[in-house]
Amino acid sequence: SFLKKIGYNPEKVPFVPISGWNGDNMLEKSANLPWYKGPTLLEALDAVVEPKRPLEKPLRVPLQDVYKIGGIGTVPVGRVETGILKPGMNVTFSPAGLTTEVKSVEMHHVALPEALPGDNVGFNVKNLSVKDIRRGMVAGDAKNDPPQETETFNAQVIVLNHPGTIHAGYAPVLDCHTAHIACKFTELLEKVDRRTGAVMEAGPKSVKNGDSAIVMLTPSKPMCVEPYTEYPPLGRFAVRDMRQTVAVGVIKSVVRKEASQKKG
Repeated sequence: SFLKKIGYNPEKVPFVPISGWNGDNMLEKSANLPWYKGPTLLEALDAVVEPKRPLEKPLRVPLQDVYKIGGIGTVPVGRVETGILKPGMNVTFSPAGLTTEVKSVEMHHVALPEALPGDNVGFNVKNLSVKDIRRGMVAGDAKNDPPQETETFNAQVIVLNHPGTIHAGYAPVLDCHTAHIACKFTELLEKVDRRTGAVMEAGPKSVKNGDSAIVMLTPSKPMCVEPYTEYPPLGRFAVRDMRQTVAVGVIKSVVRKEASQKKG
């Protein structure tokens, strides 16, 4: 039931009994488990379908850190989530709205001709200081759907363990990609069935544990997020309050702030 709750289909998930101590069913079938007809652990792992890397989407790199390296300059570090990062590209950092050229891309001190989704890379940028960009910002291709600051966004939120009820005006911290920013539940739009997504109640006054709702959220500080359907890693978030995760959500739609582009 936990797998179902977090969105997996239990029928498709193999349950593999093993004994690491005795080596039963790890690499080859074991005489100690005559009742088990499924794959061994190794076979189950070999059968895992590799996810398709989102290469064809526009670039998104949430920044994990920004370093200043003597003799090189400013080096933001992050994981390429979608698209391809290449030296010579112009990238836009959001929500700062700064655009600059990528001089080089490297992973583990080795220069790369390009970085693909899943790669954790550092890339050197021109004319930006360490103060201009920071963790939680997102880099993208200036010429292909550059990331922009978010004014408000609508998300489907599932309340996991909140001691009371959540009303409009609640402002917990959201952890979305590498950003960690307080966002206000501006409006509870509708309560939905978490399995089917069917609307159960429009404009609910509050939501509690186990409920799923479509809510409108407003970031308290400049923030860059994306709809889950377009950029999954930038469209999932956890709601943190009282040092625990009280809810999780996926972003349905984003209203971007029309910002004047500052050139770096």
